[in-house]
Amino acid sequence: MAAQKGKDLLLKVDTTGEGVFTTVAGLRARGLSISAETVEITNTESAGQWRELLTGAGVKSARITGSGVFKDGASDTTIRDYAFNGTVRDWQVILPDFGTMQGAFQITSLEFSGRHDAEMTFDISLESAGELAFAAV
Repeated sequence: MAAQKGKDLLLKVDTTGEGVFTTVAGLRARGLSISAETVEITNTESAGQWRELLTGAGVKSARITGSGVFKDGASDTTIRDYAFNGTVRDWQVILPDFGTMQGAFQITSLEFSGRHDAEMTFDISLESAGELAFAAV
């Protein structure tokens, strides 16, 4: 993947459950990490006693993080309500010139901060809550 502008990575949520995704915040920094736990199956007959792993058996998960400013009052309310209620919704992460990751996520952390001479900002973390789909560009 060639170099891309960080501002082009977008985070969107399906607020109605009808498959229409809306950008809910102006994220200034964001990230996506994908993990797969391993299942070790090493035994006394493993070649040279080297560790062996079972292909495709571990738990897969994804985490989205971001920080920024809310784009409007409705966005603030939506995110705040999802965090307080533990709501699981479909989200999209748009990775420019790479593809789109989509699936169910839950907000696991929402933090607010502000300085006396600047706007209020927030930090958010979302954890996957089901199977994710990836569509390449």
